[in-house]
Parts: sequence; structure tokens; C-alpha cells
Amino acid sequence: MNRTAKTLLVLALVAVVGMAFRVSWNALRDVARAIGADGTAATLYPFVVDGLMALALVAALVLTAEARTFALRVLAAYTLASLVLNYVHGLLPELHSASVDWSRLADWDPANWALVLLATSLPVGSIYFGSDLVAKVLHHRPPIEPTRQELTQIDANRSMPDQGEPSAEETVPGGEVASSPVPVVGPVEARPQLAVAAESTRPRRATGRVPAAARSSRPTRTDAELLDQARSLTESWPVEKLTGEGIRKALRTSPAKARVVRETLKAERERDAAAVAVAG
Repeated sequence: MNRTAKTLLVLALVAVVGMAFRVSWNALRDVARAIGADGTAATLYPFVVDGLMALALVAALVLTAEARTFALRVLAAYTLASLVLNYVHGLLPELHSASVDWSRLADWDPANWALVLLATSLPVGSIYFGSDLVAKVLHHRPPIEPTRQELTQIDANRSMPDQGEPSAEETVPGGEVASSPVPVVGPVEARPQLAVAAESTRPRRATGRVPAAARSSRPTRTDAELLDQARSLTESWPVEKLTGEGIRKALRTSPAKARVVRETLKAERERDAAAVAVAG
């Protein structure tokens, strides 16, 4: 629906509501005179009832959760009260007179007392419920939605694979399990720390997992491919240079896999050296 159509729809709604209020205003004014209100009070009485209905409707559109439920209950209660008073006005022809004065709203005393109590309590209820609704609207704070940048950061954090502790045992090609000794760690050279941005304290909305198509497309190397690449890269290396750190940097792999490749390469070189010695 375009803007012009929406404007026409709102104007039509305002016109219908205005005419309906005019019809209800006549009935509520006569009822107010019948319960003893003067001319000015009787003229303002319809605004007290139907006006609060409009206020409750607007509050229900703005508020959320329990406050919205409260606004809807006030709207339903005053709508029902206005309907009852309009119905009583239609049943009593004497209320239609232009010079209506103090009169009964029902022939049966208990019904008359109940209707008078209803009509006289609506102005007091308008003061209480109207003030409460306005206070709720003024103190209402809509929920803060995360920005697009925050959502992108959340998705990026979820797409990163979990990094566990390196295992002391790794499977080498051929299905055998090779136990790699833990290297002795010497003094570590201090490296400059990079500044890390402070994590936002704003609550973040939970999102789903990132689709596989949106993740990194870097191919995953098998153990056999990793070992073949290591043979070609370290073919000219002396045995002393076959360290886990050197292999890790050359292959750009994890320390655990680098240790497994190191042990495999050393075992192959020792086997080749033994074969050459036997042949000689």
C-alpha cells in the first residue's frame, strides 16, 4: 500500500470514529444528566469514557508485555461500560427528552443502583487508569536491537572452529598411532602484545550457525597429503633442522601434526640410512 492509500485509510478511519463518537456522545450526555450532572459536566462526560478508550488503544500499540495487557484490559472494560450505558439510553425513552432531569436508569432498584454506580465510577476510573497509562508510555523503553556490525561479529565468532588441546597421540598414515614426545620448552622470547578491543557489554541476540557455504573455503589436507608435502619441502634439510617448529612453519599446520610429521620423516631417514649401510 502506497503513502496516498494509507493517508486515505487513516482519514476514513478518523471520520468513522468521529461519527461513532457523536452518536455515543448523545447517549452518554443524557445518562450523565440522569445521574445528577449539570450541563457542563454532562457535556464533558462522553469525553471521559470514550476519550479514555482512545487513550488505551494508543497505549496498547506502544507498550509491550504486561503493560500492553493492562492497556488492553482498560480498553475492554471502558468499551463494555460505554456499550451498557448506550443500551440503557436506548431502553429509556424519558432520557431522550431535551429537558431531562434527575431520573432512574432502571425500574428495579438493584439494577438502578448498579447502573448509577457504574456511571458515577467511570470518571474516577478515567483519572486513575489514564494517569497510569500515560506514566507507562512515558517510561517505556523499546528493546535495543543489535546493529548489523554486531551481528556480523557474532556470526564470525560462531564460524571459528573450536581449538582444543593438542593430543599427545596422533594417527599417522597407515592407521598406526604414533606417540610423540613432548618437546622441552626453553625460554620463550617475549613478544609484543597486540591491543584487543574491549568486548561490548550490550546483550547480544542469539543467532543460528553460519551456513557451510559462507565459511572459509580453504581446503583441508589429509595426513597423506601433508606428509607428501613435508617430504618435498624438507628433502634438502639436514636431520638437525627437522624440528617440530620448523615443520609447523613450513607446512602452516598445527603443532601436534607437525610433531607427527617430524617423527615420521626421522623414521624414514633412519630406515634409508640403515638400508644404505647394509647395501654398502
